[in-house]
Amino acid sequence: MEWENQTILVEFFLKGLSGYPSLELLFFVLILTMYVVILLGNGTLILISILDFHLHTPMYFFLGNLSFLDICYTSTSIPSTLVSFLSERKTISFSGCAVQMFLGLAMGTTECVLLGMMAFDRYVAICNPLRYPVIMSKDSFVPMAAGSWIIGVINSAVQTVFVVRLPFCRNNVINHFSCEILAVMKLACADISGNEFIMLVATTLFTLMPLLLIVISYSLIISSILKIPTSEGRSKAFSTCSAHLTVVIIFYGTILFMYMKPKSKETLNSDDLDATDKLISLFYGVMTPMMNPLIYSLRNKDVKEAMKYLFSRRLFSK
Repeated sequence: MEWENQTILVEFFLKGLSGYPSLELLFFVLILTMYVVILLGNGTLILISILDFHLHTPMYFFLGNLSFLDICYTSTSIPSTLVSFLSERKTISFSGCAVQMFLGLAMGTTECVLLGMMAFDRYVAICNPLRYPVIMSKDSFVPMAAGSWIIGVINSAVQTVFVVRLPFCRNNVINHFSCEILAVMKLACADISGNEFIMLVATTLFTLMPLLLIVISYSLIISSILKIPTSEGRSKAFSTCSAHLTVVIIFYGTILFMYMKPKSKETLNSDDLDATDKLISLFYGVMTPMMNPLIYSLRNKDVKEAMKYLFSRRLFSK
């Protein structure tokens, strides 16, 4: 009888905001605007970090990777979400869903690890400035960035393979805007405790461990900054890491808000609460990538000067 209820799924239905058609056009315009800002902002940061030789340092190499990562991360789900807002047929093929799961999880894992690497870079720059050129040489920071991408790809590949091998029943409705791996996993008509254990281990290793590295790094950074005798020196030292710290707070703060906020038992199945959670998840996927270039350009003197220099050079070249 167990196999009678199983079928070979060829597509999934993405529920999204199906119950709120009046909101779909509004959020289409809003999310499209944010996506354009993400492409322009992060693309500009990548261009600046390549063209200005003053920014050819480990910090801006990591920043360029982060900007490229944010473009890739949002591009795995936002375009299909925008199409679904305007389409009556909100479906995605099984293979397309697998690819979306893989790319989304790979980019998310890579960002967690990369933020940890960036925190270590700031720790060395502030706490060991004389040894910084040796510790953070090109032979060090390039493998660190590459390792972040490799870890993200391997983790995502393992988890995605285990999910797509699960048997699925006739229920093919994903209560989300995209193929989020946990939402897909819950549709399986089999024991998913093994998948949940793998996800728990991966979350501990690739999300919480980088967070621990960030906390330790900034604890040592703050301790070192407080020992600087002059207020000007403290301000200058803190300004070199304030942008990264702001990005970390937004990134992990949103994750903690999404997954650790208490839910009332009376409203757990409420459609309104369900829609609110999905919208929070959607905005999380675009808010951090949109804020990153704004934070780094507004709070970073080197980036602002590079932008002014390149812009003025372009004007005079005409």
